[in-house]
Amino acid sequence: MEDDMALDLFAGIPVTDYAAALPWYEQFFGGQPSFLPNDIEAVWEVAENRYIYIVQEPERAGNALVLSFVDDLDDRVAEIARRGIEPARRETYDGGVTKVTYRDAEGNEISFGGVPG
Repeated sequence: MEDDMALDLFAGIPVTDYAAALPWYEQFFGGQPSFLPNDIEAVWEVAENRYIYIVQEPERAGNALVLSFVDDLDDRVAEIARRGIEPARRETYDGGVTKVTYRDAEGNEISFGGVPG
């Protein structure tokens, strides 16, 4: 890829029941979706031009793996905990890199990686 190429990224998470999944994701992301493209999809902008979305696709639900590296890992984990969601797993690798994984009710995983500060 070219360095000067514009990049918009959408990472999708299939869920069985959109209406049932939406409240957990609103709690996880700390607010309403950035936009709603249709009746079975919600999109959050997690960084400029980078989005995570849920979509009702029962046949694919529970298999998503999304990982984002962040520079504020400890703050982000603490903020999500204040909203009532705890990580399912926390792993530390050589060099101090940490991966914190959250799971929705269907088993979809959203992880944050970084160096604890």
